[in-house]
Amino acid sequence: MMLVLLLPQLPEDILLLLFSYSDTQALGRLSQVCKKFHSLISRDTLWRRIAKVSLNTGITRLGRDTFPHIALKERVKFSQNWKRGRCHQEILLRWKYNLLPWLQLDDQWLYLSQAADIRAYPLRQNSVSFQRRPVSVCTGHQDDVCRFVVSESHIISGGGDGKIIVCNTCNSFYAAYSAHEQEVNCIDSRGHVIVSGSRDKTARIWSLHSNRLGECLHTIRTEDRVWSVAINPLLSSVMTGTACCGHASPLRIWDLQRRSVMEWEEPHDSALYCLQSDGNFMIASGSSRYGVVRLWDKRQTKSLQVFFLSSPSSSPVYCLRFTTSHLYAALAHALYMLDFTHTDPQQGK
Repeated sequence: MMLVLLLPQLPEDILLLLFSYSDTQALGRLSQVCKKFHSLISRDTLWRRIAKVSLNTGITRLGRDTFPHIALKERVKFSQNWKRGRCHQEILLRWKYNLLPWLQLDDQWLYLSQAADIRAYPLRQNSVSFQRRPVSVCTGHQDDVCRFVVSESHIISGGGDGKIIVCNTCNSFYAAYSAHEQEVNCIDSRGHVIVSGSRDKTARIWSLHSNRLGECLHTIRTEDRVWSVAINPLLSSVMTGTACCGHASPLRIWDLQRRSVMEWEEPHDSALYCLQSDGNFMIASGSSRYGVVRLWDKRQTKSLQVFFLSSPSSSPVYCLRFTTSHLYAALAHALYMLDFTHTDPQQGK
């Protein structure tokens, strides 16, 4: 008892060292002991070790923090909600006609493609309030925009015309080139690299350098139609999601020598239309199985969670994007949001 009473009298650096050996549950209980403990346990230094091994806390494999404005203690709490499937679901936008929409998040903007246009919607700071009046960004495609990505100062899109178009965010035309024999189903970009995937059963890596723009660096033969691609933040590998029509696993990671190094099986043999990684352990995927979003932990072989987006009509999940606290999913008729800062007891059961 005397030790417990004397513990708050110890210097802060000693207390922080002792607390650093505690897990999430112990830290939560210790924070309720007194105001001093509560203040110390709110510091990011205590939560960084836990955040590095948790899902979607914004800490990448290199240790970079992608959401420094949110306390790590809060992000670890959000991570538990992701892992347990606890969230609040809401519809942000509806439209009259069925489309094949795609979306991207960039700071406080949400970009949404509708037919041949890409529209920008401002997000307010709490990421929940949504302004319905967009700013339209024209891409110059002769057919619908299939996929696009916002990379630094560029908007890079792939269309049904088989072309890749690179514009800057000020809506001025930059460059266009033929990329695939059939429509460009998917696209991603990091640094000075673009990766695209197509119905022609290939994924291709392109240079984004101004003096080499449109030059194909590598072609990956996937043996199946490619519906989704993602580039590793280290630029060391490429992830592909395919139509699940052949014998090859639909979710694969390739090194830059075009060898498949990791594979996962989709439980219902559904085409994977979209996927995103948190840069660490988590992958989220949307498939042709109506309204289904899956979470995957790279340390496990089976999916971690599944979310069923309520829908009056059947639709695949054509695109999803997430922050550390919210997930946005685009279906044929509406834009959905899953909020992991709040818990819904009916979700994830």
